[in-house]
Amino acid sequence: MSKNLLTRLARALDESAISYMIIGGQAVLLYGEPRLTRDVDITLGVTPDALEKVLDVVERVGLSVLVQAVEDFVDRTWVLPALDEETGLRVDFIFSWTPYEQGALRRAREVDVEGYPVKFASPEDVVIHKVLAGRARDTEDVRSILRKQAMDLNYVRSWLEQFDATLGGDNIGRFEAALHDVGGER
Repeated sequence: MSKNLLTRLARALDESAISYMIIGGQAVLLYGEPRLTRDVDITLGVTPDALEKVLDVVERVGLSVLVQAVEDFVDRTWVLPALDEETGLRVDFIFSWTPYEQGALRRAREVDVEGYPVKFASPEDVVIHKVLAGRARDTEDVRSILRKQAMDLNYVRSWLEQFDATLGGDNIGRFEAALHDVGGER
């Protein structure tokens, strides 16, 4: 069951003093409408320089690394993909360093999962991640969260505007369209 996996991951990361937050589909299950998800996405508060510590977590949780040449892959992608064979769930450990990610990690919310506090990204930060990803599934996830959660829309807008200014694109426009679709304020 994925709840047991989440608590095992949280315990191992806490014991290793690695800050983290659950993002992606698992966070959508918490904040939005139920949907199928076959993975766990975890943003870590470390860079690839901490790969050995993360590999120790992977081993303690009983996961299998899914790539060869692990160091090269992580250096190129900043992601360490692993598999929990018991549940069949893929676990992507996402390394981070940006001011946005560091702030989002501080804003993470502890949620009791099977008696253990698991840190999930705030609904605002899940929405930001989903808008930036921009796939159709992500847009539906944004609508789902907006329908169910009260949130700081100014925080979301501020970060999306900053990303648009630095990365280009119309993330703020996609967010405003999703907000409009669910009858939210503009």
